[in-house]
Amino acid sequence: MNEQTPHRIPYPGDTEDMAEKPRDEMRGYEGRGLLSGKRALVTGGDSGIGRAVAVAFAKEGADVAIAYLSEDEDADHTASLARREGVRALTIAGDLASPEHCREVVDRTVRELGGVDVLVNNVAYQSPVDDFLELDDEQWDHTFAVNIDSFFHVTKTAVPHMAPGSSIVNTGSINGLRGNKTLIDYSATKGAVTALTYSLAQSLLDRGIRVNCVAPGPVWTPLIPATLDAEKVGSFGEQTPYGRAAQPDEIAPSYVFFASNRSSSYYSGEVLAPIGGETLPG
Repeated sequence: MNEQTPHRIPYPGDTEDMAEKPRDEMRGYEGRGLLSGKRALVTGGDSGIGRAVAVAFAKEGADVAIAYLSEDEDADHTASLARREGVRALTIAGDLASPEHCREVVDRTVRELGGVDVLVNNVAYQSPVDDFLELDDEQWDHTFAVNIDSFFHVTKTAVPHMAPGSSIVNTGSINGLRGNKTLIDYSATKGAVTALTYSLAQSLLDRGIRVNCVAPGPVWTPLIPATLDAEKVGSFGEQTPYGRAAQPDEIAPSYVFFASNRSSSYYSGEVLAPIGGETLPG
């Protein structure tokens, strides 16, 4: 992955602790007003893909609420990047594995930003195991609570506040499309995200709410050195045809596309998979 010595960082991962910092500030991105006047909620918005998405949305004119676990410094930096674009930015700390907190995140967003027009369900947890039998009940339950239950609770609370023309974008994964022998619980939740996207797209059609999914391949974010061993960190993404992991800045425009009615008004129930040149079968 990089020329520096691969190393791990403490979970949940702070950008500042990474030996090689990701490109996640959308520095070269120029907005076109695609989300002007919109209010967006991004879970897992403190760093990585979530940061890049929040900043891209801000550059497109949207106010953003950033929900995150405990990475205050990362979240504050993301909010400051958004505010530089002249929009409002709200940070909300707490554990999205809790249904009550999921509801509070939406309630605060509505109170302080005045509504929700774009919802990005992006928060995720992973912890690899070498053998299926090592996967204990506690980890299985926690992974599902964060990676799919939070999508349900946040979305169910947000939908009554979303007008026709609103958009929901879920973060899936290549692992949800083909599985991963060391990320079994994570892959199962990401497969569920895909099915949830398809189902909600049908269910919310009459409300005029579009629901889509971005399912990336390997992306260089703090979650990687916080959850993988040093050897896997050092070779992360090398298996792709591109020979490298994506940077968050390369993934965020997919979310802008799905969030913007001007760009994707005829898209719902779609899965966009930026996976570095790989061709998926089927």
